[in-house]
Amino acid sequence: MARVRIHYCTQCHWLLRAGWYAQELLSTFGEDLGEVALAPSHGGHFEILFNEEVIWERKRDGGFPDIKELKRRVRDRLDPGRDLGHIDR
Repeated sequence: MARVRIHYCTQCHWLLRAGWYAQELLSTFGEDLGEVALAPSHGGHFEILFNEEVIWERKRDGGFPDIKELKRRVRDRLDPGRDLGHIDR
């Protein structure tokens, strides 16, 4: 099963943001995801991994992902043929 892990900086108080991303991914992909995990970190670290592949890194990618972009990146790895409805338009 696919795994998503969200590393977030506790010093920066990004837990709510990380939790919201997790909630959105679970709402969209449901049981197609085996796990969505939140991993506390520090030093401004924020990254999202899909099966150990970094699909978003705050410093590299210029901030935080728009939820539409994050869902696209997860979908492209999980089920590329899946229609995300209004997100794909």
